[in-house]
Amino acid sequence: MAGLKNLQNLRELHLGSNRLNGSLPASLFALPCLEYLDLSENLFEGHIPISSTWNCSSLLQTIRLSGNKLSGKIDFFWLRYCTELKEIDLSRNTDLVVLVKMHGWVPKFELRTLMLSSCNLDKSMITEPHFLHTQHHLQFLDLSNNNLRGSMPNFLFTKEATLVYLDLSSNSLVGSLYPIWKNQTNLRLLNIALNRIEGQLLANISSMFPELMILNVSHNNISGVVPSSLCNIGSIEIMDLSNNKFAGEVPSCLFTDCSALEVLKLSNNNLGGVILDGASNLSAAEIYLDNNKFEGTLPRNLSGNVQIMDLHDNNMSGALDISLWNLPSLAALSLARNSLTGDIHPEICKLTSLQMLDLSDNYFLGLIPHCSSTLPLQFLSISGNSLSGSPNAFFNSSFITALDLSRNQFTGNLEWTRYLSEIRLLLLGRNKFEGQISSNLCCLQYLSIIDISHNKLSGSVPRCIGGIPFEDPEPEAYTFYWPRTSSNSFGGGFGVFDDTGFSYNSDYELQGFTFTTKGNPPYTYGHNFFMSMSGIDLSANMLSGEIPMEMGNLSHIKSLNLSNNFFTGSIPATFANLTEIESLDLSENRLSGSVPWQLTRLSSLEVFSVAYNNLSGCLPASGQFSTFGMDSYKGNNNLRSCTSSSGPMAANGVAGSVADDSDPILYVVSAVSFILAFWATVAFVFCHALGRRVVLKL
Repeated sequence: MAGLKNLQNLRELHLGSNRLNGSLPASLFALPCLEYLDLSENLFEGHIPISSTWNCSSLLQTIRLSGNKLSGKIDFFWLRYCTELKEIDLSRNTDLVVLVKMHGWVPKFELRTLMLSSCNLDKSMITEPHFLHTQHHLQFLDLSNNNLRGSMPNFLFTKEATLVYLDLSSNSLVGSLYPIWKNQTNLRLLNIALNRIEGQLLANISSMFPELMILNVSHNNISGVVPSSLCNIGSIEIMDLSNNKFAGEVPSCLFTDCSALEVLKLSNNNLGGVILDGASNLSAAEIYLDNNKFEGTLPRNLSGNVQIMDLHDNNMSGALDISLWNLPSLAALSLARNSLTGDIHPEICKLTSLQMLDLSDNYFLGLIPHCSSTLPLQFLSISGNSLSGSPNAFFNSSFITALDLSRNQFTGNLEWTRYLSEIRLLLLGRNKFEGQISSNLCCLQYLSIIDISHNKLSGSVPRCIGGIPFEDPEPEAYTFYWPRTSSNSFGGGFGVFDDTGFSYNSDYELQGFTFTTKGNPPYTYGHNFFMSMSGIDLSANMLSGEIPMEMGNLSHIKSLNLSNNFFTGSIPATFANLTEIESLDLSENRLSGSVPWQLTRLSSLEVFSVAYNNLSGCLPASGQFSTFGMDSYKGNNNLRSCTSSSGPMAANGVAGSVADDSDPILYVVSAVSFILAFWATVAFVFCHALGRRVVLKL
């Protein structure tokens, strides 16, 4: 970079996305002919070498430094001599302080693009908006993720406004959305999500923003009804009204009449009425109506190109019409936590694009269909129903990554699990599976969580289970991504988005999977925890034999539950190698011997129980074990707390011996000591004058 100072005639420098590092040379900004500078998406550190005494080129029009690790501060006053500036992008430099106060000067430049997302932006940007008032030709303005306070800056919506792109999301703005000038014909993207905006969306919102393509007002406190005039915005592609306080019914025209609409999000509101009432031909590709109060059953003969439909946590009831399975483009469907009934129809096999299906916590019953050869399912949850039979035919697939069949009435053995070569999450608890745990389970090398508790499994645990890595999965393992890119591009002549268009990622997170470990209260790990959670639950079966010492090799698991079985023998000292373990439950078995002192090395252990076994010896008292109460040990009559001088750890690190309460030598010594003390007292009373006086007085 230092050699660039010799290029005195350099006009444009494009070095974005090259993983360049180091500091920015001051000479770069002083190149006399430089007009365009793009060093974005690199690893540059340190301050921007512009100050009140060191200025940039007067011809400079574009400064792109986003996505680096820049720090220090930059004051827009220092740019006063850059009279040709049209674009500034300093986004995603979280340690960079950006100051915009006027200092009595009026900038001579007129910006078209100002992108200051996720930097340490001057908090007066909204409350004292003098700088913004001087910029009359702004087209792209991004002040998101800066914790800005103040009222919603409706002053930006003037008659002369040229804004095309406005992103004020992830701040702390209050007030309501009420444009000063009602006809903002240029605006294509409006994002005010994750603020504290209140009030209602005005009924004539379509006349305010007639050309909107993307509207995101999610995660605010907006109330009232969803305006039907939204249907009149013919260009709308993405509409996100989720996580607000909208109530009433949804205009059916949003489902059918918005021909350009690709994403419709109404999740987490108080919306009600009949689900998808009046909708037959769905225009949107993604529909999110979850966590509302919709009722009824899905309408018959739904059609369209819908790819994601999320209706979980509503009040739907009745059976699913066979026509639901005639949506050939459907890739993700969630109907969890409703009151749906009936069986799962074999027509589901027609959904050859289906990758994610969640029907959990309903009242489905009967057998599940045989169509695994055609379904490319990656995520499946049908837990909390009354389904029965053997599931082996349905899941003979290498696509499955997460599978939850828990809380049903499934029967048979677990031999079919060997085909799940990509499985990471396997939840089969609270069914009626029987037989032994086959060594084929050890072939599932991507496992992160397995729960086969509360079944009728018997026999021993295969030793090879200690060879499963149980490493933390990547975040993508439990997230269903469905990227969408608008067919239009923003940026005009300055190329802010002309390369890729505006991209909108629907990071569809799994909602139906939970994993519970013992505690007070019990710890439940939901979908947000899966990327950092790993564990094994074999509890409440009929497993027997010794606990394999090889299970001590599972150094990455955070929870191990072997309780309520018939395990015998001792607790493996190799469990000291479970360095990340947080919950260990061995209660209600037939284990004997002592609690290995080596377990005191487990610094992350928070929940521990060996209650109701046949253990003996001293209780460990150091490390995390000093925090466990007696409930962790109850039901073991020969376990006791020992003093530090007679503790279980000798100087050589081996468990020491402590005299047992039932030792016969102890009884002999105690009896002799009592007899000697008694006759010494008698001799004192009758042979000593003082003693005789005491007796007579009594």
